[in-house]
Order: sequence, then C-alpha cells, then structure tokens
Amino acid sequence: MSGEAAPPLARSTLDRAAHRRGDSQWLTEAWLRARVLLLDSTDEGRTLARTETSPPTLVLFGAGDVPAGSESGAMFLGVEPDGVPVFAVDAPLPTIPGTRAVHLREVGHLLADREAGIFTTALALVNWHTRHGYSTSTGAPTAMDEAGWSRVDRNGGRIWPRTDPAMIVLVHDGVDGPDGRCLLGNNAGWQGTPGGRRYSCLAGYVEPGESAEAAVLREVREEVGIGVERIGYVGSQAWPFPGSLMLGFLATANPTEPVRVDPSEIAYARWFSRREIGAALAGQTVDVGDGARLILPPPSSIALFLIHRWLDGWVDADR
Repeated sequence: MSGEAAPPLARSTLDRAAHRRGDSQWLTEAWLRARVLLLDSTDEGRTLARTETSPPTLVLFGAGDVPAGSESGAMFLGVEPDGVPVFAVDAPLPTIPGTRAVHLREVGHLLADREAGIFTTALALVNWHTRHGYSTSTGAPTAMDEAGWSRVDRNGGRIWPRTDPAMIVLVHDGVDGPDGRCLLGNNAGWQGTPGGRRYSCLAGYVEPGESAEAAVLREVREEVGIGVERIGYVGSQAWPFPGSLMLGFLATANPTEPVRVDPSEIAYARWFSRREIGAALAGQTVDVGDGARLILPPPSSIALFLIHRWLDGWVDADR
C-alpha cells in the first residue's frame, strides 16, 4: 500500500487567518515574533532545507535574521498551532552550513505536513507576485498589498491571486488484480531522459464554461482518441509551477478501443498492467520500446498519487 492519505502537496497544519491580512497593526506586531521562510524567485523559488534529517526540515528565520527591509515585501502565510505567525519573503538565500537550496518538486513529498503546507503556499504566492507586476486590465504597475494576498495599482484597482484549474485522470480498465491495466501517456513537450521514457496520467486545463468532469471527457478524447466512463473525483493539490490546482480523477475505458494520439500533445500512449507499474516502482526495468525503460511521474505529483491509488486496488473513486 502507498500509505498516503492525501496528495503530497495537499497537506498543511497552518491556520491561514485570513482576517489578519488587512490588520496592519497586528501584522506589524506579528512580524517581530514570526518565523520567516526565504524563497529565491530568481532560482525557481528554492528555499533552504536540512536534508540530512528524515524528514527534511525547512530553515525558518527570525525577523531579525532576514535581509533589511524584508518586512515591506513579507507575505503572511498564517499562524502555526503554537500561535506563532509565519511569513515568506522573496530574497537571495544565505549560505548556512548543513543546509542546501531545494525546490518543492524535489522535496515536497518528503516534508512533514507542516512544512509541505508552508512551502507550497509560499511558492504559489511568490510565483503569482512575480507574474503580476502590472494590472491585467489597465497595464498600470501594481504593488503588493494585504500582506501578500493582493496587488493594487495607483488608482486603487486591485487584483487577487488566482489558480488555474486543471484535471488529471488515471484511466484504467476497471479490472482488479495484477492483470488490471491503466493508460498512461508521454507528453510531446517533455524533454527526453537518456535510456528512459516518462509516462504519466493524462491532464489538461479546464476551459471557460466547462466542468472538470467535462474536461476529463474532452481531454482524453483529444489526446488519445478514446472515450471514458465512471469518472470519479479522488482529490486535489496545488501545483504552483507556476499556479495550477490539479483536480484528480479516476475513469474507466475500454482497452480494446484503438489509441490514437494527438502528436501535438502526446508522443506515446499505451496500457500498462499492475505488474508492470509495480515492477517500475520497485526499481525494475520495464521496457517501453526503442531500448527505453519506463519512468513514472515524480513523487511530489498528484499523478503518482493516483497511480498508487489504482495500484493499491482502487477501481472506483469512492472505494
């Protein structure tokens, strides 16, 4: 069994305390006693961690130990169970013995719930601010406001952080046991891995005026040319690269229906048995043709979470 109760980036222990975001007096006092996470947006949002521990631990600083002037750009993430406020700051990372710069993709699945929530929220906010220096309606410059939870232009026009909903689905044949199969694809835009080929769940953005379930039907049909049934919602997680919310589903399809890939989106697609997926997860070589071995999605992704759920015997989302 995978043992994961929730997708790896859907875990947190923070109280976001949204009612404090506009309380300047409280925020000023809170900063003085806060824990502060530094992220460097010029280095893909990396932060410092001690990775020799298990699980790895993030390095959080006191307000007096971060670069001067950081308070003006501090993003309030929430309050910990012990009552201590947590902020994030976009700043270069210092050199601290016993630590190294890490990316959320690299360590998100390894972190404890507390730190997974802090890192995911901080990175999502940093990425949003990096991309929204100007108003989307007027083109005027914007400045951070509400403790990092909005931006405002000189005329008072305000924008708030948004996430882009995207569906991701593990398509399978509905069969229990080791002979049950799932359909995975290799995205045409992925860089190749020497000696390997990555296969993952099918995914795509939810379009305007469309439900997530309708997006599942449409994207699977567009990408691999087959229809799906018994669409069931499993769970979701943020994917702040730069700002998506991944909505995870299971769905069934007929494995005898011909797979016809859209080459502009999918380079390869094929069915894999539970035996093959289990072997790949165990580090064994599963041949996918042309001398390449099967590579599965990274551990911080909801794609691997869905694969584990199916591998563990799920054939319906409500099981």
